[in-house]
Amino acid sequence: MRTTQDPELMRAFAAEVKARRGELGISQEELAHRAGVNRTFVAKVELAQNQPSLTVLHKLSIGLELDLPDLMSKTLTRQRRTARESVRSE
Repeated sequence: MRTTQDPELMRAFAAEVKARRGELGISQEELAHRAGVNRTFVAKVELAQNQPSLTVLHKLSIGLELDLPDLMSKTLTRQRRTARESVRSE
């Protein structure tokens, strides 16, 4: 069975969620409340252990006070930056 998960993208998304949550000064519990999801789910997203559905991505973006396209753009920018830094360190 093929996997559709992209670990680098998941790590970038995890880091972006955590960074934005920090900017807002809210806890995982508060983000979960705002997004209407379970706090343990937020924790697993921030550890890159869960790959959220499109619906949950949208809910998280609302909780993070970002439009979904902005959240994804920031995630992709972070992923590209991380990839460039990885290449430089080799």
